[in-house]
Amino acid sequence: MPTKPPDLIYGVDETPPTVPLLLLGLQHIFIVMSALVFPVVIIRAVGGSAEDTAFVVTMSMLAGAIGTVLQTVNRRGIGSGYLCPAVCGPSYIAASLLAVQTGGLSLLYGMTAAAGVAETIFSRFLHRLRFLFPTEVTGVVVTMVGIAVIPIAVQNLIGTGTGDPVSEPAELIVAAVTLGTMIAASVWSKGGLRLYSVLVGMVAGYIAAGITGVLGADAIAQFVEAPLFALPEIRHPGWSFDAALLLPFIIVVLSSTFKTIGDLITCQKINDADWKRPDMQNISGGILADGLSAVVAGLLGGMGQATSSSNVGLSIGTGAASRAIAYVVAAILLVLVFVPKLAAAFVIMPAPVMGSVVIYAVTFIIVTGLRIITSRMMDARKTFVVGLSFIFGLAAGMIPGFADGMHPLVQPVFVSALSVATVTALVVNLVFRIGIAERQSLTLESGTGFPDAIFSFFERVGGAWGARPEVIRRAESAVNELMELVTITGAADGPVQVDVKFTEEALTIVARYRGRALDLEPGRLPADLLADGGDFSRLPVLLIRQYADTVRTDERDGECRVRLQFEH
Repeated sequence: MPTKPPDLIYGVDETPPTVPLLLLGLQHIFIVMSALVFPVVIIRAVGGSAEDTAFVVTMSMLAGAIGTVLQTVNRRGIGSGYLCPAVCGPSYIAASLLAVQTGGLSLLYGMTAAAGVAETIFSRFLHRLRFLFPTEVTGVVVTMVGIAVIPIAVQNLIGTGTGDPVSEPAELIVAAVTLGTMIAASVWSKGGLRLYSVLVGMVAGYIAAGITGVLGADAIAQFVEAPLFALPEIRHPGWSFDAALLLPFIIVVLSSTFKTIGDLITCQKINDADWKRPDMQNISGGILADGLSAVVAGLLGGMGQATSSSNVGLSIGTGAASRAIAYVVAAILLVLVFVPKLAAAFVIMPAPVMGSVVIYAVTFIIVTGLRIITSRMMDARKTFVVGLSFIFGLAAGMIPGFADGMHPLVQPVFVSALSVATVTALVVNLVFRIGIAERQSLTLESGTGFPDAIFSFFERVGGAWGARPEVIRRAESAVNELMELVTITGAADGPVQVDVKFTEEALTIVARYRGRALDLEPGRLPADLLADGGDFSRLPVLLIRQYADTVRTDERDGECRVRLQFEH
């Protein structure tokens, strides 16, 4: 059972009271709605009508509601069980544009559904690929999930973007009020205000936008004129398929999968104070839900769906990670499908307000990724895995036209900072795995000088394996105490051979020597330990048993063995 971290107000299995639950769901909806700009961009890029745009947005909301439920249920291998809403996936933008330009909306819907099928198939094999995601790769993916969103978040924050290259003073004021209010509510508030920091900040942002004129009369009129209730207009053109576009959409699937892995690992970590490594079985269920969401989107006539990093960041910032919030998010999305006036309140959201929300959320994502990276020991190999991944990932996001000269089939990999960083991390990690053995050995002589040899050995192998520092410290101390005991008792007739094996689940040490077997049975400290001339001979035994999770001794053919195991 996961241990709830102290900074969480509502853990994944806890249900907030009704009113807080609705308000928390409403906060998440603001972020979910901001992702609806992606299908609008795609339809407008090919000269689609306002009716086509409205239909794609509506069906995307419906698909997002279904996808959010699928991700949350965690039943029969479907879903992760975490608060990780489904939104229009930015990974789909490039391939979706290519599909619409090639064969219209029918091809977009058919290829989106096909991509979802491919992702569901891939999810069934993911749990066998854990070796591809050691901690340094996992940390890079999580960190880049946040960093990749920074450009569009900052553009919105300062009120610039397509067709609006100038940031106005009024927009900066709105951004400062919105983000400042959110941060103040998170850092200095007492009681439950932290739960609603985003909602409070957005209300302040809307008010500031209205006062400064950023929220103009046209936007307000759009809200007023929107009908209270209406059935969505069905304009589905059907489905088509083009094998030539399969590779770009497969690449989209991989990019989306890497992002979802990062999101779900973050969910696992923030909900478990004792988190040690990714639960790939749980992540496989999450990827399956992700793929099914894309299938649903393609069938309904919406844009491909993926998990929302910003929503995960919001749950960290507010301290509310209850899965019950996800069901509220899905319910509100369903309501929005039939209530255009309520949807219009989100549609007219000022860009600085939207950017402030995303900046607030991704801050927590980036820091969580860095914490994952630094939770393990690092050597030169792992330093290059992390460093090169960040360098090339950031280059893809910073250099205009980074992927322009590449073949259209592989461009989707290189237009995203996240996908470039992830592919770099995976490739460099696989290359650097060459030459790293799961078993290492050390020969020690009783007497003096062994502490330095033990320390140097475990620092070297711990960094190469990417082991948790606290486990390596305990192993160092246990072997040091074992050698102290061998020296005190004179048990070894020669050198002590120390064999160490590492897996993600355990660190196992077997010490072998010729001589007398050691008595490592548990006992109490002698009563005269602190007296002059006290008996210290049992102290190393007690310390060894304190450091190691399992201690065993045996003797075969005159060779004594001590087996120490440390859970990892």
